[in-house]
Amino acid sequence: MGNQSNENISGFEKVSNAITVYSGGTPVFLVAVGFILLWGVTGPIFHYSNTWLLIVNTCTSIITFLMVFLIQKSQNKESIAVQLKLNELIAASNHASNRLLNIQDLSEEELKTLYQHYRTLVELTQKSQSNTQSHSVEDAIETVKDEIRDDLIHNANRES
Repeated sequence: MGNQSNENISGFEKVSNAITVYSGGTPVFLVAVGFILLWGVTGPIFHYSNTWLLIVNTCTSIITFLMVFLIQKSQNKESIAVQLKLNELIAASNHASNRLLNIQDLSEEELKTLYQHYRTLVELTQKSQSNTQSHSVEDAIETVKDEIRDDLIHNANRES
């Protein structure tokens, strides 16, 4: 699957993608280390003056400020892409719960409730005789109920 058309990508998007890719590379890191070394070496020349200190502080502050926004943009885009991929997998699986599609839009309280449901699923699956099978929460509850009923019947028959 090749790259899709870049016709719909804005100029800002292209620039920010390029900066994000290149800023994480070894050459940019080495250039940054080089600038810091150069700045450090020039300290005695400028007698470690306030201006000399201000240069590195200002440069690093500006770069950090701008990079925070680029990193956040990149992270948001990556998060959306991952969510879409997960949604596709959930939608494609016959056994997956479709209620997990767009789960990122739920409130924190709703996520906690859903988390508790899945903790229950884990507990029920661990109690199940076959904990290698995949279940929805509802399936796991039914399976465990059936197993408990079968165990009660089996124990009652042994006692008779």
